[in-house]
Amino acid sequence: MEQITALLTLILLEVILGIDNIIFISIVTSRLPMHQQKKGRIIGLLMAMLMRLLLLTIISYILKLQGNLFQVFSMDISGKDLILIAGGLFLLYKSSKEIHHKMEGESGDTSQKIKVTTFGSAIGQILILDLVFSIDSIITAVGMVDELWIMYTAVIVSVGIMLIAAEPISNFVNKHPSFKILALSFLLLIGVSLIGEGLEFHIPKGYIYFSMAFAMLVNFFQMRTGKSKEGPVQTHEHYLSKDVETTKDMP
Repeated sequence: MEQITALLTLILLEVILGIDNIIFISIVTSRLPMHQQKKGRIIGLLMAMLMRLLLLTIISYILKLQGNLFQVFSMDISGKDLILIAGGLFLLYKSSKEIHHKMEGESGDTSQKIKVTTFGSAIGQILILDLVFSIDSIITAVGMVDELWIMYTAVIVSVGIMLIAAEPISNFVNKHPSFKILALSFLLLIGVSLIGEGLEFHIPKGYIYFSMAFAMLVNFFQMRTGKSKEGPVQTHEHYLSKDVETTKDMP
């Protein structure tokens, strides 16, 4: 039961946190000739999936390294511990930065930097950004579950969902930004858990799953019962609203 809970929770997180990846791919490919756009979007999402699977394989191998490298305050630190601590710090940095941007940042800061001239340049940009987007996705997976098959399954299923249902998912998250903020808050929780793991302070995964599920349930009930007349808060996104409209053309 715990494995099923972990899988479903991870898929949900991967989909919510992958919205920006979908939008970026859509914006880049929308600047290609019409006959190349669908091909570019499919290639972009497939590359995102392959990038995540490759990084998962590499990181899972590194995490098997148990040899101690040095000691800090009489505590043995291995290569695995370094990866966990670095990953936890990265998630704390990335999620804090994203929460700040959504509340106080500049809208469209990423859209302004996108320049596409050829199909090759579009794929190149997508490949580079897929790598960036994949890092927090993979670290999140490592922080949540221990079984590699759950990580692989979550990545493949989430990319499949994004490929099929990009528009409704994007519209839902934009209409209810609290889910995106909540997902970023979960990254803070996972980041602390990873740092604890690296310092030999193990937090049972069940506590994390319960915290996430309970918070998500509360947010869902709030969404259903506490509708505001003023509508949701308008967060600052990396992409301009006119660019986000291009996601409606996703396959």
